[in-house]
Amino acid sequence: MNLFADSLLELIRRTSTEIPEDVHQAIVGSLEREKKGTIAETAMKIIDQNIALARTKSQPICQDTGSIIFYVDCPVGFDQMAFEQTAQEAVKLATQKGFLRQNSVDSITGKNDGTNVGPGSPTIHFHQHHTPEVRVRLVLKGGGCENVGAQYSLPNEKLAANRDLDGCRKAILDAVLQAQGKGCGPGILGVCIGGDRATGYEFSKQQFLRKLDDHNPSPELDKLERDIVETANKLGIGPMGFGGKTTLLGTKIGVLNRLPASYFVSISYMCWAFRRQGVILSKEGAIQGWLY
Repeated sequence: MNLFADSLLELIRRTSTEIPEDVHQAIVGSLEREKKGTIAETAMKIIDQNIALARTKSQPICQDTGSIIFYVDCPVGFDQMAFEQTAQEAVKLATQKGFLRQNSVDSITGKNDGTNVGPGSPTIHFHQHHTPEVRVRLVLKGGGCENVGAQYSLPNEKLAANRDLDGCRKAILDAVLQAQGKGCGPGILGVCIGGDRATGYEFSKQQFLRKLDDHNPSPELDKLERDIVETANKLGIGPMGFGGKTTLLGTKIGVLNRLPASYFVSISYMCWAFRRQGVILSKEGAIQGWLY
């Protein structure tokens, strides 16, 4: 394998087996806030123990290693086809080594060839920039949390949700309420206001690239993000739906332009096993630094 493949293999290993520090700190803080002796506290303790074991043994944090989503920021002239081939090789090797579960099946036949490589797997998003370095970020998104994502078209009469931020708030909180304990909560929400049905969902997942402790540059959206978490954590759903104070660990909201006829609010849900990591690579493919 070349340097790029070696670096991508290490990126996959760390993403699968190590929770980012910002997420771990949010989990530890939530554990401290849960009432002592409750099922919620026990659930959070087990989650924290699982994180420590996965890191120590270099084994996947969750048995469902999820959809494999790469985000690549690269210079003009970067060979995207060569990178895609290298990423596929790294995914195959990571699967052989057990960092990824044999997790990708043919949607018609149900056949699993055991490689995690096929149409749409892995998914790679490229973005060009004017610096020579290559930045590769990886999100591993489990199926359980993917199943409780939701998309709303406003206005929504049932929710009394109009085409404004209050209407968006009602839609986002309804998605949390509908999810309940499914999706392996406590969860993190990635939200897109606007776009179309496809771009809205895709951009909502890009919000998972933000750190949980950052602030939205828009004061209105920053306030809404904090309000969603605070309100959701008063619903009593709690970890895994067992009740408690920790339903959400964070909410991140982005905005895309929309057509006048459409007003979509797209909500992606990430489980507590928030697997996100990134590297800065040299032009030869060597790891020069970690992004999280």
